Amino acid sequence: MKNTALILATCCLMITACAQKNNQNSNVSEQQNNNSTVQQNNNMKTLIVYFSATGTTKAAAQKLAKEFNADLYEITPEVPYSAADLDWRDKTSRSTLEMKDKSSRPAIKGKCENIAEYDTVWIGFPVWWYTAPTIVNTFIEAHDLSGKVLNVFATSGGSDVKGSANDLKNAYPQYTWGESRLMN
Repeated sequence: MKNTALILATCCLMITACAQKNNQNSNVSEQQNNNSTVQQNNNMKTLIVYFSATGTTKAAAQKLAKEFNADLYEITPEVPYSAADLDWRDKTSRSTLEMKDKSSRPAIKGKCENIAEYDTVWIGFPVWWYTAPTIVNTFIEAHDLSGKVLNVFATSGGSDVKGSANDLKNAYPQYTWGESRLMN
């Protein structure tokens, strides 16, 4: 009977020791996986793309770039917008005419040549007529954004960003869309 009790006690100790060893190995493996994820996230690059007609969106883009340690790229119109072009109360102003014509694609200077390097792209703009200015579409259509997470940020005096973000998601369903932020 003593031998049986001794054998049973030894077996229990061995099982406990094995369980503790497996738990330690599991914790090490989990820690390695977490470190791998952190390392992978550290290797990801973020780009902040923005169109700013008056400088407000540029300031928001700079804040976002600091937050994410990201690079900046400005969407620059080939023909700069004048104050008269931006007068939304004038039914004949350039911005009004562009926004009335959903197929309008104002020309932009250059192209972001290294966009393939980025995993995450934030696209920012002032909200015009409750949506993104059509120059943003020009940028999106001029670049291959496949395989990237696209986020939206916007500045506005009274509109929300959700409608603008949904418009872009609906116009470009082939891309992966993430979060959206209103940054006033």
